[in-house]
Amino acid sequence: MPVTLSDEALRHVAAFEEATEATARDCLVEEDRVVFVVAAGEMGAAIGPAGEYVEALESQFGTDVVLVEDADTAATFVANALAPAAVRNVTVSENDTTVAYVEVAAADRGVAIGADGRNIALARTLAARHFGIDDVQLT
Repeated sequence: MPVTLSDEALRHVAAFEEATEATARDCLVEEDRVVFVVAAGEMGAAIGPAGEYVEALESQFGTDVVLVEDADTAATFVANALAPAAVRNVTVSENDTTVAYVEVAAADRGVAIGADGRNIALARTLAARHFGIDDVQLT
């Protein structure tokens, strides 16, 4: 699915790619964080040695930076979006709506949901943008 970026997001992508030499496939600029979807296999380049690139970007942007690794399948992408939660399985069901059902370890349920539901909300937003998934639900 093609993703449309705002001018602000495009500026962040340019800064990200210049600082990291990794490819950003998407960027969401939120009030208190910037989220980048990083090309599959390029997370190490995006993070940098000991998190150096992420720290530099956080300093440059004045906000948290979140990285999500891109994937070829919806199931893998949803699992990546919920990292660092331990995702055991993702099943994508296509009926009237497309729903990703995510099985997470009980100990990581809170991590998958995040404070005030932020992590699951981000997974829902990204899954909709990249794979047309209508909802992400934890099982």
